Amino acid sequence: MSHTSPGADPSGILGVATGYMAAKQLFAASEAGLFAALADGPATAPELAGRTGLPERTARILADTMAGLGLLTRVNGQYANSAGTEFYLGGGGDIDLRPFLAFLDAISYGHWLGFGETARTAEPAALDLAGDRMQTFLGGVMTYNSLHARMLAQNFDFTPYARILDFGGLSGSFLAEALRAAEKAQGTFLSGGDLVEFARKVLEDAGVGDRAEVVQTDPLTGDVPEGYDLVLLEHVVHRYGAEDNQEIVRRARRAAAPGARLVLLDFFLDDAPEQRVLDAVHAGEYLVIDGTVVYPEDEVRGWLAGAGWEPVETRALPGSPRIIIAEAR
Repeated sequence: MSHTSPGADPSGILGVATGYMAAKQLFAASEAGLFAALADGPATAPELAGRTGLPERTARILADTMAGLGLLTRVNGQYANSAGTEFYLGGGGDIDLRPFLAFLDAISYGHWLGFGETARTAEPAALDLAGDRMQTFLGGVMTYNSLHARMLAQNFDFTPYARILDFGGLSGSFLAEALRAAEKAQGTFLSGGDLVEFARKVLEDAGVGDRAEVVQTDPLTGDVPEGYDLVLLEHVVHRYGAEDNQEIVRRARRAAAPGARLVLLDFFLDDAPEQRVLDAVHAGEYLVIDGTVVYPEDEVRGWLAGAGWEPVETRALPGSPRIIIAEAR
């Protein structure tokens, strides 16, 4: 009796099973400044050790792993950043993902160590944001939101819209990117909580503060302004229960002018033959961190249809959530 099956390749299983090893090495490389060190030009392992202060053995391990993962290139013993790594981790671009990696390492990873219990109970561990952890948390989340906002602006045309409402969001980056793209548009950021003033600063720093109104109110109970030709619901759905989400999309419809569009951005579960991994992984992340929910796309589309929106397209953003685009009926 054969103990092997022709074509049965264990690589997929082992690639996933050892994924935490790759992640921890990425976090360590980022914290040590390995990618920033390579912004000065290609380097050998001994040269990387000199630039970062790492032991040469460690520098070689991290560099080889990052090269194997495609984050670095390795030619004749010299390592260099890939284009994406240079832009997002090496200081070559205007979005620096290192705070997001620090959040994953310092806060998210600890929760995943207890994911077995969370999976059995569907209850997250207590979220400790004492001391410096709150700044690490906010720095990571807002950095990730900045990436999502940029990817949205690169994959959705904001230029036809004159009045844009960001309804219930946490980050001003989405409205800032929209107003940068639509240079004559006016925008409103409407949300509640302590992060509203942070959003105001983001809008001002982006140079669009003179075209953006910031309104601090509860999206579920506050007054709803009207007459917008584009409504953004970004990272709203996963933070609320089903009934509250139905109310939010109804209120978003009330804010919309005839023929307006809605862009709902979040991670979704789906019924496609191959579920997009990024969404499913974030379903686990949201559960283990604070118990929030990644909903099935069909359920979200049902809420929209029931509120007077006609979903017309779902579009995936690179390394980011998906968007459901809908029209006001």
